[in-house]
Amino acid sequence: MISVVVCVYNEEDNIEPLVRQLEEHLQGQDYELVFVDDGSSDGTLANLKNLACPQLRIVEFRRNFGQSAALAAGIEYARGTWIVTMDGDLQNDPADIPRMLQIARERDLDMLAGIRQKRQDGMLLRKVPSKIANWLIRRASGVYLHDYGCTLRVFRADLAKSLGLYGELHRFIPVLADLEGARMDETPVRHHARQHGSSKYGINRTMRVLSDLLLILFLKRFRHKPMHLFGGWGVLSLGSGSLILLYLLLEKILGHDIWGRPLLMLGVVLVMAGFQLIALGILAELQVRTYYESQDKKPYRVRHIHQSAAQKTGAAAP
Repeated sequence: MISVVVCVYNEEDNIEPLVRQLEEHLQGQDYELVFVDDGSSDGTLANLKNLACPQLRIVEFRRNFGQSAALAAGIEYARGTWIVTMDGDLQNDPADIPRMLQIARERDLDMLAGIRQKRQDGMLLRKVPSKIANWLIRRASGVYLHDYGCTLRVFRADLAKSLGLYGELHRFIPVLADLEGARMDETPVRHHARQHGSSKYGINRTMRVLSDLLLILFLKRFRHKPMHLFGGWGVLSLGSGSLILLYLLLEKILGHDIWGRPLLMLGVVLVMAGFQLIALGILAELQVRTYYESQDKKPYRVRHIHQSAAQKTGAAAP
């Protein structure tokens, strides 16, 4: 089964045409449509309930929780072996889904991302911030995809369900997939101008992207070894502070007055900061071990278990 997960928030005029387009382009496939209503205050939920579509399942939130939470819920309730995510504003084209599924299967991919061609968005408030954010994420994360903002993606279900979406990390799904060892690629997809409703994004999201990027960098580089971050800076701070205090001690022995000197305060602060960073690193390491051991999680992902030719021959023998 193919599960198409669509997160909607105040998209009442887009619901019916989107479902009809999905039905048209997925005809002949074994599929379900999982629409997550993220606390809409207009007629979105009522329009969904009124649709005569046997493949449609609706997940209704009590209030607006944000796109990451809506995506996480849609993926959790999806039952397909392949999961497709897309926006509910008719800017993504359902006609791209069959082609993307075919590419993902032929190339044995875990995730296939879309690259929006000829984006039908405003230049100043949408395209320019998006280009800057894409460049920053590529450079910082080392995951070189072109369009992190395109929601139209195809996943294997086991990968999608292991992403761990929370906060506003939906912008960094390719990086989260890379953390899981996913085999990824991207392909051009169509993009349409919004016909109904208004965009839920603005220039104010730039600061949130930057702050989330710091979290992603930590997860990518130090998720399994936080002591390498905190311990490294802690040792540097402790060593620098100790050298300063040792120098001032020699000054005191030689009869110079060191009280009230800014260098003394700097040395004390560096030593205290060093001890705190090292202690924080130890606590973070204990947290990592608790996280994995309490839930029987593994710090690795196995793609396949292969047999040698001799084992296969032996298994086939009577």
